[in-house]
Amino acid sequence: MKSVKQILEHKGYQVWSIGPDATVLEALKLMADKNVGALTVMVEDRLVGLVTERDYARKVALLDRSSLDTPVELIMTSRVVCTSPDRTAEECMAVMTDKRVRHLPVIDSDRVIGLVSIGDLVQAIIDDQQFTIEQLEQYIAG
Repeated sequence: MKSVKQILEHKGYQVWSIGPDATVLEALKLMADKNVGALTVMVEDRLVGLVTERDYARKVALLDRSSLDTPVELIMTSRVVCTSPDRTAEECMAVMTDKRVRHLPVIDSDRVIGLVSIGDLVQAIIDDQQFTIEQLEQYIAG
């Protein structure tokens, strides 16, 4: 089973971040520009939260707030569920299911080094299963 480190080596370590004082509109523009569904919220090198498209939908759009003047810190998740690079995709899927989250920042030595989404984990599991199937087909074919 692939580790988070292996997944990041394949997808890349790029993490898009925003500050807590930025507006929700700025966060949405950055997510759209980078084609991502979540941003880490950072103060210098310290993770203080995570803001997602789901946060926007539930905490801005449905509450009739303005994304022009609502700061990210009002809608972000401040108790962020994280993972380490040595965890497996299956372990992360279990955490995501249990905690009902779709993104996990990857922390190593108190630094954010990456971000994995549920899609990244599903793809890693599918890739592993496909590899196993191909190996079994080769074994059977002799």
